[in-house]
Amino acid sequence: MTIMRPFYEMLYRQSRAPWDVGPREPLVRLVESGELEPGRAIDLGCGTGSNAVFLAQNGFDVTGVDYASAAIEKAREKAEAAEVDVAFVVDDLTNLSRVEGPYDLLVDIGTLDDLTVRDRERYVANVLPLTRPGSRFLLTSFEWPFRWWERVMFRLAFFAAMAMEPGDVERLFGDRFEIERIGGEVDMSRWPPGDASYLMSRKRA
Repeated sequence: MTIMRPFYEMLYRQSRAPWDVGPREPLVRLVESGELEPGRAIDLGCGTGSNAVFLAQNGFDVTGVDYASAAIEKAREKAEAAEVDVAFVVDDLTNLSRVEGPYDLLVDIGTLDDLTVRDRERYVANVLPLTRPGSRFLLTSFEWPFRWWERVMFRLAFFAAMAMEPGDVERLFGDRFEIERIGGEVDMSRWPPGDASYLMSRKRA
């Protein structure tokens, strides 16, 4: 993940990221409906902290992790302005050293899909120890069946992948989690063509 860190540091320090649009709909819906109850939560790739702050406002004990220190600085300012306590930590999701589980809820809004195939495997290896049987995991990503030119493009972009294909989430998490797809659509006339949201539950041994 380190090769992209300077890009994200510059982006967060000098401008507003296009994905910095407040707490995301799937998370808001699940919390406000009571499907996700307050507990110990971690936001994986928290950016400027909108989702983490929303969770804290709704009674969760929240940790937010991002490897861009500029994002974490803005996240701390956002939490202070909202008058909530969130533990924001600079750490690398493919080589975690500063957070310790287990967590009741894990949230990843558009982080895993941005990793290379190799880093996705490292991510899973680092995230699994943060869970316990029954932990919930909300994961959203870009996802669609790649066309040939997209496969070439993503293969050449060795530093990141940007999107998942159908079946990737099941391949990465299916042996450890019960997986339910709860949202998303594909429209090949637009770009990016598709997205997906999953709510997973860690299996009991």
